[in-house]
Amino acid sequence: MVVERDIDDLPKNAANYTALTPLSFLERAAMIYPNRKSLIHGSVEYTWLQTYRRCCQLASALTKRSITFGSTVAVIAPNVPAMYEAHFGIPMAGAVLNAVNVRLNADTISFLLGHCSAAVVMVDQEFFPLAEEALKILEVKSEGKSNRPLIVVIADKNCDPTPLQYALEKGAVEYDNFLETGAPDFPWKPPQDEWQSIALGYTSGTTASPKGVVLHHRGAYLMALSNAVVWSMKEGAVYLWTLPMFHCNGWCFTWTLAAICGTNICLRQVTAKAVYSAIAHLGVTHFSAAPVVLNTIVNASKEETILPLPRLVHVSTAGASPPPPVLAAMTQRGFRVLHTYGLSETYGPSTICTWKPEWDLLPTDVQARLNARQGVRYVSLEHLDVVNPTDMIPVPTNGKTMGEIVFRGNVVMKGYLKNPKANEAAFAGGWYHSGDLAVKHPDGYIEIKDRSKDIIISGGENISSVEVENILYQHPAILEVSVVARPDEQWGESPCAFVTLKPAVKETDQQQVAEDIMKFSRSKMPRYWVPKSVFFGPLPKTATGKIQKHLLRAKVKEMGPLKKSRL
Repeated sequence: MVVERDIDDLPKNAANYTALTPLSFLERAAMIYPNRKSLIHGSVEYTWLQTYRRCCQLASALTKRSITFGSTVAVIAPNVPAMYEAHFGIPMAGAVLNAVNVRLNADTISFLLGHCSAAVVMVDQEFFPLAEEALKILEVKSEGKSNRPLIVVIADKNCDPTPLQYALEKGAVEYDNFLETGAPDFPWKPPQDEWQSIALGYTSGTTASPKGVVLHHRGAYLMALSNAVVWSMKEGAVYLWTLPMFHCNGWCFTWTLAAICGTNICLRQVTAKAVYSAIAHLGVTHFSAAPVVLNTIVNASKEETILPLPRLVHVSTAGASPPPPVLAAMTQRGFRVLHTYGLSETYGPSTICTWKPEWDLLPTDVQARLNARQGVRYVSLEHLDVVNPTDMIPVPTNGKTMGEIVFRGNVVMKGYLKNPKANEAAFAGGWYHSGDLAVKHPDGYIEIKDRSKDIIISGGENISSVEVENILYQHPAILEVSVVARPDEQWGESPCAFVTLKPAVKETDQQQVAEDIMKFSRSKMPRYWVPKSVFFGPLPKTATGKIQKHLLRAKVKEMGPLKKSRL
């Protein structure tokens, strides 16, 4: 074995080596731009110096209550200032942030709070009843053996004060009062080891209990800077929070905005009208959103839109494969869409469909099709590949052979909390296994064809539900669509489409629309791809806008198999 040697034997020391942490970005922003707006939420505005001092107060207040290294603080809140401050103040105390999805039910939240042993629960006033119910469930399940966490309620003057008063009557501490117990000049210390955990996030848990994804300071630092690099975000960018901060820590943009000394525009509720208004009146230059939000923006009524845009607005999208027609429509309205892909286990987006100058000369529909691919690895991700999961051999770059997307590098999670069995499977063969199936094109760009569990096998042939959906999105009456496998007595499985129609389409026309969709499908796709059943109605979604296909699969399972193929 060859021993690798350097040209010297110089050791690391305090002058030339320190643990990487995104917390340092906040201190720097406060020093350089103390009076620049850091955050705007309705009538509430803070500067970077004020945000830094408030985060110090939060860290100090937690430390005074012995909430430090080894502790977890759960935050149940939408995109409000306290949620942003939690991304700095909690780890500045040495504790770990668990940003909780506000759309989860009480039973699931009770599992999360118990699993991570939350010492403090910070909860927005609107969601206090949800947190209260979750804690009651936890107490019953633990038979009174769990330690009740400290409850801090976050007030929002934009909301009805009734839930706040109820929370205070129940003994919760109001957030700003809690901050006042801390020192604004608290001498916080960065982690000694960059492997120290900074955040904990939970998977959806659609088939089992949610898994706790543990992230470290090093990965958060690298991803925060990578966001700015791959998106060419300039110092002082104005970022609109349409993406929930509880989703993968806002794809690490919480820390990116401090790094580039930008301005955060908080949006409690995401609507097309609110997005267009913020762009027109608050100088928004960037925002991130799932494709479902983009779909809402391009299909907004004239009353909700403000066009033309006053400037080029950059949009980052991920969370599901964006339909090419939606990407094309965003471009036509003046948005520049950056398509990324990743998972909670990879700190959010970790691949990017890097735009090439030569694409500018191509037709809009071709541009959209190329931009719909998941692309290449982020600058901070060391290795990305598409492999045969049985032997880990990379698939050929022919754009046809499917394999599993795997990751390796510094922006891959530490692992799942208290779940060695899941870790063993996730890291098999020295790679993180995504469970997503993709092809690799001749230019090296990858393109997702489906989740392994979403592939439809009809008559022995694999059908990509994503490809069928992308074609159906071209139909003028379809607002949203999701395709899943339905048991079929003749073919084993056949495509089943769940469709949300555009508002202009009358419900009385559904039968005619269904027939038209079938006709349209036959003209656009192979015969065996054509959905053999179509159902109309709103689609079930997660808090981040992902369509919950597992619920649709459960629905078709209840319907039973198709007795005879219609085609």
